Amino acid sequence: MERLRRAAHAGSWYTNNARKLEEELDGWLGAAGLTKSPDVRAVIAPHAGYSYSGCCAAYAFGNIDPTNISRVFLLGPSHHYYTPKCALTRATVYCTPIGDLPVDQEVIEELNATGKFEYMDLSVDEAEHSMEMHLPYLAKVFQGHTVKVIPILVGALSSQNEAMYGQLLSKYVDDPTNFFSVSSDFCHWGSRFSYTYYDKKHGAIHKSIEALDRMGMEIIETGDPDAFKAYLREYENTICGCHPISVFLHMLKHCSTKIKIGFVRYEQSSQCKSMRDSSVSYASAAAKVDVSGEEEKKD
Repeated sequence: MERLRRAAHAGSWYTNNARKLEEELDGWLGAAGLTKSPDVRAVIAPHAGYSYSGCCAAYAFGNIDPTNISRVFLLGPSHHYYTPKCALTRATVYCTPIGDLPVDQEVIEELNATGKFEYMDLSVDEAEHSMEMHLPYLAKVFQGHTVKVIPILVGALSSQNEAMYGQLLSKYVDDPTNFFSVSSDFCHWGSRFSYTYYDKKHGAIHKSIEALDRMGMEIIETGDPDAFKAYLREYENTICGCHPISVFLHMLKHCSTKIKIGFVRYEQSSQCKSMRDSSVSYASAAAKVDVSGEEEKKD
């Protein structure tokens, strides 16, 4: 039986007009001007409304060469629903205004059989925007190609559970037909987010935010989940996708393929200059097979 997950945020977070959405995505992807690479096996991309982060997200999704990819695993944080676990979708199809993406039921059942996951209700699924905001880009990039999605809602995981899920999912990284789309915004700054860290040595507040975010981005690029955890503990940076990113870092640590993360774009929704201001940061990364590392393994 077909169970559709509606594009619940279309018409508010992004346009529900298919032609307009195609035009916007084409415009952003064209402006990013990236060369598609089959070595890119994963992206980290933002999930805000497209008027805020649509442009930045193109710098992630524009790297994807869809030719040999048959599955996309989506890892997104949970904004409204509390769970200490990862949750799987009950839907069989994820809808977008520009084409629907079927869910890979086989992999969902395989993951469920581990006993480590729970299922989320369709209402929870549709209320969550973190994975939905990646879907139109994926539908666009994979137009004309057959691809299935495996959406995984990542709950408020303990460090031990981040490692456990990372280990469990790592085998999927070694299959080059699998791709991973990790959803996260970066610093949510301002009193409305209860986060106003400011290191004056960087000058303006927005410069301090950028320095803080870039420190985190550089640590993510090292691929070290423990260093990322230590950074989050020390600075408490409000990176809403910290759990999906941590799971992904553990996946890369445990898989056989050497994959290196590189950030390619950083933006802020506005530039904070006073303590009354607020902003959200967006960063896009591509994770590529490290050819030099793969060559070393052959020696």
